[in-house]
Amino acid sequence: MTGAAGARDRIFRMSNVVPFLLAGSLTLAQAAPQTPPAAAPAQTPVPQPEDPIQTLVGRLDLEKYKATIKGLTQFGDRRQGTDRNRAAVDWIEAQLESYGCPTERIKYEYVTAPRTTGTGQRGRGGRGGNQGNKRPGQGGSTIFGPGARTGVNNDPALQPDEKLRALNTQPATDGPREEVFCTKVGSKTPAEMYIIGAHMDGIGWGEAANDDGSGTAIVMELARIFSSPDVQTDRTIRFALWNNEETGLNGARAYVQQRQALQGQENPAGSGKFPEPKWLGMIQHDMMMFDHGMPGPDGKVSPQQRREADVNIEFQSASKMSAEAQKLAWTLKAANEKYATDYPAAVGPHMTNTDSTPFEDLVPSISLRENERGAQIGGGWDPHWHQPTDVYATFSDADFTLGLNAAQTTLGALAQLTGMTLKK
Repeated sequence: MTGAAGARDRIFRMSNVVPFLLAGSLTLAQAAPQTPPAAAPAQTPVPQPEDPIQTLVGRLDLEKYKATIKGLTQFGDRRQGTDRNRAAVDWIEAQLESYGCPTERIKYEYVTAPRTTGTGQRGRGGRGGNQGNKRPGQGGSTIFGPGARTGVNNDPALQPDEKLRALNTQPATDGPREEVFCTKVGSKTPAEMYIIGAHMDGIGWGEAANDDGSGTAIVMELARIFSSPDVQTDRTIRFALWNNEETGLNGARAYVQQRQALQGQENPAGSGKFPEPKWLGMIQHDMMMFDHGMPGPDGKVSPQQRREADVNIEFQSASKMSAEAQKLAWTLKAANEKYATDYPAAVGPHMTNTDSTPFEDLVPSISLRENERGAQIGGGWDPHWHQPTDVYATFSDADFTLGLNAAQTTLGALAQLTGMTLKK
């Protein structure tokens, strides 16, 4: 074929071959192995440093805390000046020694103060529930809302448990008194010290489970944990279990009188030993478990822990160390937010009527409570206060857990303040 016909034939054949070649090239391209893009270098996870304070807080245990309170209640109300009080001091000392926390005792004499008119030495006279919506409380506080009667039960017949009533029968007598403390010596700055306290005596013909078995157990549990062989602190910690709180803070006052002037003195000289390191702060624990809310118009308090329950941290705004004490209180508040598991903390300015009072003008001092002492406990928020019902069986796990959260709060702050580290 030649000419125009031949040209048309060549164009026709090419029009069929080109799509075929193109299709073939696509098929070959699709069939060819694809080279994957270069993989990004694997990122090695950066290990997060372990928080030794969180590790230490994790060693607090609800059942151990409850067991310590239960152990204290075997001595009834532990009223000062009785054999049951002395037996309790011996038991506390033995427990502290078993933790590896070396103990000492403060010895002093106690003589009952003459009775005065009015509400008495501690100012705890009862108030009825119909006193108006606002009235003065102790420590500079103000009581709002309905209140319930407060006071101390002195009638043994109101204790229905015959065994407990018999245990609490021996009356107090004046004379020699003792209280025990133990010490964790700092490894870098042993001449500086924080004091952690609670009172071990009680009244009211109960078991003093909450007032102040709950605080005593916190101090003992902290002593146990800080005395672990792998725990090291830069500064010293003293764990003190005061006696005679219920008679006017006499045990704490005796400690201040006997040891204030000894602060920071090396004895013997050149030994590196400081029997009484310089006080940096005093943290007291007194009534730690019962936050069931305000009494109703009928004066009754809910049997259940309130959802808004919290740990109250109080300083005394009228003290000479108010600014420093407030700073210490906020340190514990921050520790609560970081380390407590169940209950928040609140800070208040009206610390009163507990063993931190003799220290308040000498060193930053705060008190941990289940409620504000003056405005709430003083307003009748705890119907078991100084009553036959202050027994272990009265309290639920929600109550015990509030106390444990106070322990978490203090432990977290104290570990920071003393430069705690864990040995590898």
